[in-house]
Amino acid sequence: MNRNAPAMRRWQRLCSFGRRPALRLFALLAIALAWVAPGQAVGGGRSVTDSAGRHVELPDTVKRVFAAGPPAAVLIYTLAPDKLVGWPRKLAPEAADYIPVEYAALPVVGRLTGHENAAGVAAVLAAHPDIIVDVGDVEPEYVELAERVQKESGIPYVLIDGSLAKTADSYRALGEILGEPARAAELAGYADGLLSDVQGKLASAAPVRAYIGRGKDGLETALAGSINAEALAVAGAVNVAAAAGSGELTKVTVAQVGAWNPDVIIALDPAFFAAATTDPQWRALGAVAAHRVLLAPAAPFGWIDSPPSANRLIGVRWLAARLHPEAFPGDLRDMARDFYARFYHRAPSETQLDALLHVATQASP
Repeated sequence: MNRNAPAMRRWQRLCSFGRRPALRLFALLAIALAWVAPGQAVGGGRSVTDSAGRHVELPDTVKRVFAAGPPAAVLIYTLAPDKLVGWPRKLAPEAADYIPVEYAALPVVGRLTGHENAAGVAAVLAAHPDIIVDVGDVEPEYVELAERVQKESGIPYVLIDGSLAKTADSYRALGEILGEPARAAELAGYADGLLSDVQGKLASAAPVRAYIGRGKDGLETALAGSINAEALAVAGAVNVAAAAGSGELTKVTVAQVGAWNPDVIIALDPAFFAAATTDPQWRALGAVAAHRVLLAPAAPFGWIDSPPSANRLIGVRWLAARLHPEAFPGDLRDMARDFYARFYHRAPSETQLDALLHVATQASP
């Protein structure tokens, strides 16, 4: 039985109107709709399953992407910068010197996640994105946010696991979503290769006990299980703040850090790096007295954190070499140049490399 016979008979009757253009146009539309397969949306579309197990319907082509937070912005920028509609927050002044001017000049659209969540549904709609992407922890609160924003805005919202070990998987997933599988495969291969190389060389190395000092005073740190401290374990270190429990970020005191007695302190902010070497409380700590305080480079994005995204790849390699120099002879100059050109779309100048690597070596463990 021809299931489209009724539609064909309607087509023949409508065509009998001969020279009436409006009716002929209506006939064409009617028969086109009649031939659409059951369950198939007119105009196409596709479905993906994100890292939270949510089934999200996406348009066939994605040209504009709203990053829910800084980790997503970095991942999108490194993969497909022309599709990023804007930055979640203003770039640091020095960051703009390390990326092409057309991308540094993208507008600040606000963020949906974190304590600085300045963007609401209205801000998202004003940016006219095809989809929203969030990268990071896949926790119930972020799933709930994704569901709410997607419902209120009508824009597909995808969650991608941003853990460091899954960086390659994150690229492959995002590459399929954005229609950039070849570029994603290149970056995923680089990520897998770098992490495997570091872990292989540190397989028999004794771990170093480390403290990450965030902020100008260095008294915010990442707890055990935090995405913000993942680089430590991969680089052959143990997070001393695990003694305070698991979670995300927490405030501590100098006395607490002293009780943990880290072998090395990693400063993420230059102000804390300076304070740690001059403040009497910090100078009383063994790591500071032994000049084992490291300042992580942070342009255009942090090498260890801030944000916890693909920018941590070069940081893991740097930190592993600083903590275990016997396993990583030589400097990072060629690797840093290649990483910046490959991921940030702009090779640093020799002066910029000098600045980055001076920061990376100005304190010796």
